[in-house]
Amino acid sequence: MSFGRILTAMVTPMNEALEIDYKEAGRLALHLVKHGNDGIVVAGTTGESPTISSEEKLELFKVVKEAVGSRAVVIAGIGSNTTEGSIALAKEAAAIGVDGLMAVVPYYNKPSQEGLYQHFRNIAAATPLPLMLYNIPGRCSVNMLPETVLRLSKIPNITALKESSGMMDQLSELKRILPENFAIYSGDDSLTLPMLALGSTGIVSVAGHVVGDEMRNMIDSWFAGDTQTALQWHLKLTPLFKGIFVTASPVPIKYLLKYQGINAGGVRLPLVDAVETEKAFLDDLYLRIKG
Repeated sequence: MSFGRILTAMVTPMNEALEIDYKEAGRLALHLVKHGNDGIVVAGTTGESPTISSEEKLELFKVVKEAVGSRAVVIAGIGSNTTEGSIALAKEAAAIGVDGLMAVVPYYNKPSQEGLYQHFRNIAAATPLPLMLYNIPGRCSVNMLPETVLRLSKIPNITALKESSGMMDQLSELKRILPENFAIYSGDDSLTLPMLALGSTGIVSVAGHVVGDEMRNMIDSWFAGDTQTALQWHLKLTPLFKGIFVTASPVPIKYLLKYQGINAGGVRLPLVDAVETEKAFLDDLYLRIKG
């Protein structure tokens, strides 16, 4: 199952006390839908999932779903490094009425491939909602191998993968062995076009917060067969794709949302706000791309 072509992993807006600003979260969700996005991932890594509580996540799921209604899919980030905790959050998210779930490879405890299989199999069994797997070895220290994804693809409601290994050979193997209807999303904005060329479905984006319309043009051009226009968009946006990681994400993208009229606020420790040199770099970068 495809959730669409452009999904943005939404930041979590916060007020000056670093409490979640749910009203602004609803505004941001609507902004994303109006600017190229088919869906929104809530409480993923870009949403500061490690530092927001389960109760806060559930309220975010509710607020975002109420804001966008049926205009976009809402995917709840329910993954953690405990299977039991992920299952509990998945069940509560399903009761709220989200459209799908995303679960990351368990981090820090370094499970085997069999452990990964059992982890995701049990999460999928907890609700009938479609589940997106999320493979990001750079953060989790474990790479979910294509053979494990193939085993999991045979579970009916495991329908998609967010692939952030950055390994094109691995993507090629995934496409070679997986069913045609199993959706694969790039987890890196800069690899969106290369991964489309290898048969992926779309992107779970960070840059989509501020260049959603441009990314829509790039992806739509690709699927329309206009590869030259798609390449031109890719090359234009590449400095932004790279620049929004000048410091730890989501710090830069939260800062740049001011240009979209969104007050995303600061970040919770251990993340810290951008310093003045980083802000100046981001201001210049945004104006060069959007100017």
